[in-house]
Amino acid sequence: MRVWRSLVVPGIAALVVCAILVGLGVWQVRRLAWKEALIATVTARIDATPVAAPGPLTWPGIDIGALEYQPVTVNGKYLNDHEIHVVYALTAPKGKLGGLGDMVMTPFVTDSGWIVYVNRGFVPETRIDPASRPVSQVEGETTVAGLLRRTADRTWFMPGDDAAKNQWFSRDPKLYAAAQSLPAASVAPYLIDAKFDPSLADSVPQGGETIIDFPNNHLGYAITWFGLALCCAGVFVAFAIGRLRTPRS
Repeated sequence: MRVWRSLVVPGIAALVVCAILVGLGVWQVRRLAWKEALIATVTARIDATPVAAPGPLTWPGIDIGALEYQPVTVNGKYLNDHEIHVVYALTAPKGKLGGLGDMVMTPFVTDSGWIVYVNRGFVPETRIDPASRPVSQVEGETTVAGLLRRTADRTWFMPGDDAAKNQWFSRDPKLYAAAQSLPAASVAPYLIDAKFDPSLADSVPQGGETIIDFPNNHLGYAITWFGLALCCAGVFVAFAIGRLRTPRS
């Protein structure tokens, strides 16, 4: 009887640990279902018919996450003298250009008067200066088609944004508008990733470089957690059998 009692505390500890590990595995299974549904939704959405980009009346309650990657269009004019340069390394280009360079974010004044920053695409280091790509400075009334994107802060290991040098790592229209003295209330709380524009000389900026990649490792994580739970149970069973077989004085 004393041997059995000696197994109570280890047994409870093993049960608690197994319950936690199984719970983590179940959570990963649920995350797997969510991620697969998200991938299916986005895959279908990016090929949908473009809609008008959300205007100011929708901004107070807008769910940008639910709209991300929705094809949208806007009509208006670029503020070419307000280009924002976001430092970027294009390692897997869809077009012919890649490597180190910038993503060009240009404010676009719509026909209705509000502003949205358009990610016009990638330019290599040798073409960052707008003077080296005069054809890219689209003048006059135009239509932009692209994918609606949420904003993104720079990660902790990145350098700080340098507005004076126009070297940015953040993708935040509010920061851009403040640095360029644009009316914050008139700036959309999202970005538009422009599609590839074959009419541009040398195809610069190189649009259509939106990365649509959702890492889906949840099944592997679930198997790991369930496997650890099984190992924990096995270790306790082995421990218990050894304790029961060991003669006690």
